[in-house]
Amino acid sequence: MRIPEKRTIPAVKHDRRRIAIFLFRSAPKPSPRCSKRRGPPFPPRLCLFFAVFQLTVLLFARDVEITVEDAGLGIALEGAAVRSWDGGEWRCDAEGKVRLQVPGDRRVVIRVSYPGYENGSLLVPLEGESFTIALRLGGIMEGRELVIEAPRLGTSETRSGRSVAISGRELARTAEIGIVEDVMTSIKLLPGVGYTGSLGALPSIRGGEPGDLTAVLDGFYIERPYHWGGLFSIFDPKMVESARLSHGVFSARYGHTISGLLEVSSKRAHPEAAELELGLSTSAVNLSLSYPLGGRGGLMAMGRVTYWDPYVELMKLFVDEVRYVRRAPYIRSAAFSGYYRFSGDLEWNASAFFGSDGIGVSYDSRRREPYIHIDSSSRFDYYNLLGFLVTGLTFNPADNMVLKTSLGTGFYQTGVDGKTNNETKIWNNSLSTFYPISPRNTFIKLTNSTFNYQARADFDGDRGGGVRFAAGGQELVSQWLQRFESLRYREVEMPPGTYTSGPLPWEFNVHNRALNSSAYSLLEYSSENQKFGAELGLRIDHLYFIGRDFTIQTVPAFNPRLNLDFGILKNRGIIDSLSATAGTGLFSSLNNNISAIENRSGINNFELKQNRSWTSLLGLKIDLAQSCSFNIEGYFKYVFDRAYQLLDNTGSASEVEYYFDGKGLIWGFDLMLQKFESPYWDGWLSYSFNYTRYRDPHNHSDDEGSPATNWYYPSYHRFHYLNLVLNFKPLKQFHIAFRTGLASGVPIRKTGTPAPYQVNMDSEKVTVWEQDEWYSDSARTTLSIPMDIKFSFFRFNRKGRVQSEIYLSIENTLSLFYMPKGNTSFNRYTGQEEKDSEKVSYELPIPMISFGFKWSY
Repeated sequence: MRIPEKRTIPAVKHDRRRIAIFLFRSAPKPSPRCSKRRGPPFPPRLCLFFAVFQLTVLLFARDVEITVEDAGLGIALEGAAVRSWDGGEWRCDAEGKVRLQVPGDRRVVIRVSYPGYENGSLLVPLEGESFTIALRLGGIMEGRELVIEAPRLGTSETRSGRSVAISGRELARTAEIGIVEDVMTSIKLLPGVGYTGSLGALPSIRGGEPGDLTAVLDGFYIERPYHWGGLFSIFDPKMVESARLSHGVFSARYGHTISGLLEVSSKRAHPEAAELELGLSTSAVNLSLSYPLGGRGGLMAMGRVTYWDPYVELMKLFVDEVRYVRRAPYIRSAAFSGYYRFSGDLEWNASAFFGSDGIGVSYDSRRREPYIHIDSSSRFDYYNLLGFLVTGLTFNPADNMVLKTSLGTGFYQTGVDGKTNNETKIWNNSLSTFYPISPRNTFIKLTNSTFNYQARADFDGDRGGGVRFAAGGQELVSQWLQRFESLRYREVEMPPGTYTSGPLPWEFNVHNRALNSSAYSLLEYSSENQKFGAELGLRIDHLYFIGRDFTIQTVPAFNPRLNLDFGILKNRGIIDSLSATAGTGLFSSLNNNISAIENRSGINNFELKQNRSWTSLLGLKIDLAQSCSFNIEGYFKYVFDRAYQLLDNTGSASEVEYYFDGKGLIWGFDLMLQKFESPYWDGWLSYSFNYTRYRDPHNHSDDEGSPATNWYYPSYHRFHYLNLVLNFKPLKQFHIAFRTGLASGVPIRKTGTPAPYQVNMDSEKVTVWEQDEWYSDSARTTLSIPMDIKFSFFRFNRKGRVQSEIYLSIENTLSLFYMPKGNTSFNRYTGQEEKDSEKVSYELPIPMISFGFKWSY
C-alpha cells in the first residue's frame, strides 16, 4: 500500500496538458538506475537452491526495457512502479525507464502503476527488446495491450488523515480465507476498525455505530450490503479490484456517514484478451469470465454459489446448535461490469449485482422441570434479496477537465417468518398432577423492502498554478415498505407484588419515502515543491421525508471540511519523507431506523434531524528508505443530534419513541508500522486506542445503575485493538499468510444472584427465577485473541497464460484452548447456572479449516 510522495511537474505556458498533472504523485527519486527491492537475505542452507534456480531462469530469460511516459507531453514518469511477472517490483529512473528480465519461451504480463494515472498491464510478446507505455490523464491509456485498473481523476489512493487503501493482491492474501471469503475480513484488520469476531461484517469505525459504515461500489451507495443479517458482506474478493476505507476527514465529495466510508472498485475486463478464472473453496464455487470489445473496452461476468449442506452435516457432529439447521445457509450472487471507450475523451461504464441468501431452522424440545413441563416446537425461515444496476459516462471536455455522470437503481428485501408452539403443564398440588394451561404460542413475521434511485454528476478541473476545483451533486430517492407483526409474552406486576403472564403484541405497517439531496464544491491546492497542500470543501445534505399520510421537512446539514498537508523532510538519511496532516470538518448521516416512522410517532417538521459529528484529526507519517512506513493519527469527534429509539412496553402493545438529541464524545489514536511488499516478506503491525461515550437524554430508565441520563459506553465499544499481519514468501511458489491480534472486551451488564418469585399463569402459580441486571462502566467480556494462518501454493504454466493457486487455511486456531467469556446464564425454573453459558457468541466455537483452488487463464 505504499504511496509515493507528491511531485510537482512545472507548468508550461499555453500547455494545458502540463498544467493538468500538477497535483499527482511520483515516487521519491531513486538511484540513477532502477533497482529491484530486496528483503532480508535467505538462510545459508537455501543459498545453493536459489543459485541453481536463478541459473536455470537466466538460461531461458531475456532483458527488456520498459519506458513509461505521459501520452500528451511525452515526458518520463519518474518513479512509476513496474511489477514483473514473478512478483518483483521495480521503479523507473529519471528517464522513465526500467530494465528487467522476462522468460524467453512465453509471453508474460507486466503491470504498471503511477498514482494519479490509471494502472495498466502490458503483455510482453516473444519478440522485441523495448516497449513504451504512454499514460494520459483523464482516464485514457494508450499502449500495447493495456487494461484500465484504477480510479480516475477525482479519486485517490491511501492518503494520510483521510483513507487507507487495499489492493487486489492484498485482498487475495487476507480476504480469501475462511468459510466465506469476504473483503470485510481484510477491512477489519486496518487500524481504527473495531474487532467484531469471526462472525461479523459490521465493525465500528473509530467509535461510530456499526450500522453507520456506508458502502459504495463503483460510485453507487448500497444500503445494507450484507448477507445473513450482517455476518458477511456481499463483496467477494474475487470480484473486487481494490477497496478504500475513509475514516478521517475525507473529501466533501462523499457523505451519508459520520464514521466511515468504504469505497469498493470492481474488477474490469482486459480490452484485448479474454480471461477466465475458476475458484473452488470449502463451501463455494466462483467463476468469472471477461471478454474484450475490440481494444476499446470489455465485459466481465462473475458468479458465486455456496454448497454448505455437507459442511453443515459434518458440523452437527461437533456443535449441538447446528443440529437444528433444517435448510443449510446459502449465498447466491452474480456480478457484471463493462466499459467501452467511444473516443479518447468519452467512456461508458456499467456495473450490476444480484445476490440472495437465507437459512431455515427447526427446533423441538421437551423440558422437564420440577414444577413445569414444556414441549415446544419452533420453526424459523429467513431470506434476503439484494440487487442494483448503475451506469455512467466519463467525458473529458478538455485535457484538464473531467465530467462524470451516473444513474442507478437498487433494491433489497428481507423476510423473516418464525413461530413457536408451546404446550405447558404446571404441577397442581390439589390434583397431584400436571395441569395443562392455555398455549403460550409466539410468532414473528417481517417483510422489509427498500428501493432506491440515484443520480449523480461530478466535475473536476485544473485551474493552473497548483489549484484544482471540483463540484457535484446527487439525488438519492429511497422507498421503504415494511410490515411487521409479533407476539410474545411478558410478566406484568398488577397489583404490586403480584406477577401475571400476558401477551404483548407489536405491529406496524409503513410505506415511506425519502428524498436525500446533496451538493458539494471544493478547492485543492498543492505547492510546486509539495511542501504544502490544502483542501477546502463544503457539502450540503438535505432530507425530505414523505410518509403514507404525512410529510416531514428537515433543516439542511452544512458540512464544511478542511485538510492541510505539510511536507517536512525529504530524502534525509534513512528518511525518504516526513509529512504531517491536520483536518477538521462536519459530517452527517441518517439512522436506518427512521424508515419505520409513522404518523402516530408524532414527529413534526424540523424535529427529525440527521446524525451529526464534528471530527478533527492530526497525523504524522514517515516513509523510510528500507521500504517501511510509520503512521500515527490522533482524532477527536463530538457527536450531536444523534437519533435513538426507546421501546415503550407499558401499554397493551409495544410502541417506539424517536428522539434526535443524542450526544457522543469519541477520541483515540491509531499507530501503524508497515513493511511494503518485497520478494520475501511484508505486512504490518497496528494498534488502536478508542474512547467512546454516548448520552441519551430521554432515557429515564429507573433500573439500578442504568445509563439513564448519564454517559455510557455503547455495547460494541472496545478500548484496545492490536493486529499483526505477516506474509512470508520462502519460495515464489509457496507463501504463508499469518494474522493474530488482541482485542479488549465489550461492555456487559452486571448481574445479581438469581432469586425466585411467583407468576400467575391462568389460575395456576409457578415459581420462576430472575436476577437483577444493571449497567456498569467496569463490567466487560475477557480478551479476544484471534489467530489465522493460510498456506498458498502457486503454479505457473510456462507455455501459456495459465496460473493456479491452492490454499489451506485455519481460522480461529486458538479456540480449542481459549474463548472469551462473558456473563453466565441460568435455568429460569431452577435458578441453576447453565454449562458453558459464559462463552461469547461472536467467536467461532472451534477452529475452521478451509481450502481453496483458483485457476485463471
